[in-house]
Amino acid sequence: MTKKIYVIHENNEWTIHLEKRLQELNLPYELWHLNEGTVNLQEAPPEGVFYSRMSASSHTRNHRYAPELTGAVLDWLEFHGRTVFNGSQALQYELSKVKQYTQLERLGIQTPKTVVAVGKSKIVDAAKQLNMVPFITKHNRAGKGLGVQLFYSIEGLEEYLNSKRFEEPVDGITLVQQYIQSPGQFITRAEFIGGRYIYSVRVDTSEGFELCPADACQIGDLYCPVGEQPKQNMKFEIVENAHPELITKFEQFLHESKIAIAGIEFIVDEQGNAYAYDVNTNTNYNADAEEAYGKYGMLELAKFLGEQLRN
Repeated sequence: MTKKIYVIHENNEWTIHLEKRLQELNLPYELWHLNEGTVNLQEAPPEGVFYSRMSASSHTRNHRYAPELTGAVLDWLEFHGRTVFNGSQALQYELSKVKQYTQLERLGIQTPKTVVAVGKSKIVDAAKQLNMVPFITKHNRAGKGLGVQLFYSIEGLEEYLNSKRFEEPVDGITLVQQYIQSPGQFITRAEFIGGRYIYSVRVDTSEGFELCPADACQIGDLYCPVGEQPKQNMKFEIVENAHPELITKFEQFLHESKIAIAGIEFIVDEQGNAYAYDVNTNTNYNADAEEAYGKYGMLELAKFLGEQLRN
């Protein structure tokens, strides 16, 4: 049987561009959509290279237990010694910002001050412990910035918690976090493939917190990805790396965390301090920004997977 590249995922829209590049390079591949399924532990998996694109936001697409099924599949693959990129350890980071922050801090990478809360009433307690305004709340297991709210007072938080707008986190864990003000109203997302730096994307945050760079997440964007003419300011722009010392630390973090492919988001405050706040092990790339820059993440990823298949 011919060895293949197996792509583990739960969202067809996020595999289209990778499929296109795999086909372009004439690489054998197969998609494993893991919303539901079985894992026969008595059977050996096929030979090949396995790449997991499982997302922490799968529950927002009614794929609540896709990460749990993926965890079982990854354990099975690793038990049989298969080559797996973004395996079981990477999945743990995808599903927990607490795990991300503790490992980032362990390696000397600054993260925003954060208090963890379980239980709606404890979210107020967490905000009082943080003792900083403004502050934000976010879900420990999330994606696309969903569930992120900005507050200027404890009273504002209490009103939100008692309203219909409150969103229960899927794992029960809410994070209350220091709000970092960017003077230019942007964040930066550094992209890595095979654990190595590819490029950085500057993301305009002036319109809100939903920062997924994938084309499908650009609803209401400054640039319409479905055929209209672009406006002058694109929301996503690939920029030169202005923080090489931070990139080196990120590469160390990825190596020690066994994460091969990721986008790491950080923000710089008025004093020039950089704070890392999100690690996306299911990374997507913005087609418009890449077209303007002339470098293509999915093409680089497909090349990487092809090289690993030949090894």
